[in-house]
Amino acid sequence: MKNTVEVPLAKKQPKELKIHSDVRIDNYYWLNDRENPEVIDYLNSENDYTKQMMSHTEDFQNALFEEMKGRIKEDDSTVPYKLNGYWYITKYEKGKDYPVYIRKKELLTAPEEILFDCNEMAKDFSYFNLGSIAISPDNTLACFSTDTVSRRQYTIQIKNLVTGEVYPDKILNTTGSATWANDNKTLFYSMKDEVTLRSHKIFKHKLHSGTKNDELVFHEKDETYNTFVYKSKSRKYIIIGSSSTLTSEYRILNADTPDDAFKIFQKRVRELDYSIAHYKDHFYIIANSDGATNFKLLKVNETQTQKEFWEEVIPHRDHVLIEDIEIFKDYLVVNERENGLNKLRIMSWNGTEDYYLPFNSETYSTYIGNNPDFDSEVLRYGFNSLTSPSAVIDYNFYTKQSEIKKEQEVLGNDFNKNDYESKRIWATARDGVNVPISIVYKKGIQLNGENPLLLYAYGSYGSTTDPSFSTIRLSLLNRGFIYAIAHVRGCEYLGREWYENGKLLSKLNTFYDYIDCSKFLIEQKYTSNKHLYAYGGSAGGLLMGAIINMNPELYNGVLAAVPFVDVVTTMLDDTIPLTTGEYDEWGNPNQLEFYKYMKSYSPYDNVQEKEYPNMLVTTGLYDSQVQYWEPAKWVAKLRDLKKDSNKLLLHVNMDSGHGGASGRFESIKEVALEYAFLLDLEGIHC
Repeated sequence: MKNTVEVPLAKKQPKELKIHSDVRIDNYYWLNDRENPEVIDYLNSENDYTKQMMSHTEDFQNALFEEMKGRIKEDDSTVPYKLNGYWYITKYEKGKDYPVYIRKKELLTAPEEILFDCNEMAKDFSYFNLGSIAISPDNTLACFSTDTVSRRQYTIQIKNLVTGEVYPDKILNTTGSATWANDNKTLFYSMKDEVTLRSHKIFKHKLHSGTKNDELVFHEKDETYNTFVYKSKSRKYIIIGSSSTLTSEYRILNADTPDDAFKIFQKRVRELDYSIAHYKDHFYIIANSDGATNFKLLKVNETQTQKEFWEEVIPHRDHVLIEDIEIFKDYLVVNERENGLNKLRIMSWNGTEDYYLPFNSETYSTYIGNNPDFDSEVLRYGFNSLTSPSAVIDYNFYTKQSEIKKEQEVLGNDFNKNDYESKRIWATARDGVNVPISIVYKKGIQLNGENPLLLYAYGSYGSTTDPSFSTIRLSLLNRGFIYAIAHVRGCEYLGREWYENGKLLSKLNTFYDYIDCSKFLIEQKYTSNKHLYAYGGSAGGLLMGAIINMNPELYNGVLAAVPFVDVVTTMLDDTIPLTTGEYDEWGNPNQLEFYKYMKSYSPYDNVQEKEYPNMLVTTGLYDSQVQYWEPAKWVAKLRDLKKDSNKLLLHVNMDSGHGGASGRFESIKEVALEYAFLLDLEGIHC
């Protein structure tokens, strides 16, 4: 007799949530307690259900995992970079999940010095992450940070690189970031609020003095801001930054005199967003001052840094977004974005040269790499595309020659870049705006509406998902899937205004853009609603929740990873990590206008009695960005109200947080589950 699979049903325990004379009833609010054994039991029952419902794909999942893992070179290493007399390299060894950090003195042929072997450090933990490493100016000490819970609350320690001793002092609950003053004994680091996890304090630690004696040097009291600390590339300044979604402020201190007071660079002005880089006797500033929506580049003498002294270097342009700069002795490199495409602009300080590196694709991504040396005659940058593996390239300013230092190897025999095609197409949104879509597929497909297509988008915080290569994605492409990225409003793909038109009281544009891109792909016969799959994570998971409430009939399946779906309740709870800093992104629902607008699209608040697509929802118990209970509650409510027999699965990683499983290959097992879910819906099992 065949065993029936028992569907998990969360008990209803109505809680009344009232504000602005409006009452919402939350039947699953009780899931907001990871210390409650009943909550853990429920989450485990969801995991058991998912395992049972996907049990017929277990062999396929294992095969997918081995296939995806098999394309990755296990004994691999990064391209070395030189800093302060040492070459630094990160390497991976066959059969091991975590990196080993090494260095070599002066020459690449010098003996190898192991700084950190994360395989040894991780062996007693189900989750492990080495956050950052900061080497002291005299090269004898390393400050490092670790997270063994996946809440992004890092513990900072100091290792003596001469003796190998790890000093006993531990600094808990930090962001993981720290920087040395030039005296080799003073360390600055950022601390988190234990409840909200907002980085709110900068402390100064003296070597061997005990953490209890650490001095508070800055407290960011505005709950909408986060603070951080770093050292300028010139090594002359320690810099404290404070930032919110729209506004920033910096403080500077000469790194030779760490016991002096920090000086405000330019005090915060609402909606003045700027960043700074130091070179010689000037600071260079990327800022949106004076209406420069897409930012402009300015400079100021290091002795008088206030805004009234800023001088323009590159003016604001309506169609070009300045994203980043890198300063060298003789050249300035500017990372720009025009019409959605990354561009690297090379400018000589003497004014004789100003040109762009050539890129011929419309579905590529390039970025400024690790360039720690001012005096270098080489720019290191990265390049990849939807069809080309990632490459690390050195470009010589003087010879104008490029050298590929390393191109990602794709092992196995199932990849030839010439077998794939990528392009950019444009969908017209309902308000007449053209929305770009980057798309890739294996050559030979027919536009007959029968192709399975996975459409990804994020669309928040101005975060842009550039087209990039993925060895893992080949497991879909080689089985006939089309993969597409919808560059919806809310990102900065088409400039800062593209972001501004997808946030706050314009947030619905993000959802409408995605839906209209979906309809366009169906109309153009790339796929059909029987073969279209939606995919988004975190704030992109909010997008998934919104679009299935609005147009569930367009999709056969949905992958929602760590989805932010209980928008109103979360944004009303200022004890939850990230909430107060999000007001400039989503709005403050304590204000009626934002409350009403937010409630109109909040996925959890708008679940209805109707048919929904097949869905796989994933989360992590220790997620610090989107708390696990949001997807858990959402699934419980969907299961109660939906009027279909489609799959609804929740997978909770009981050991991890927002980024999923740690380790180089463990996370691929989660991807194998997601891919098996999609391929199973298409009837593909090999």
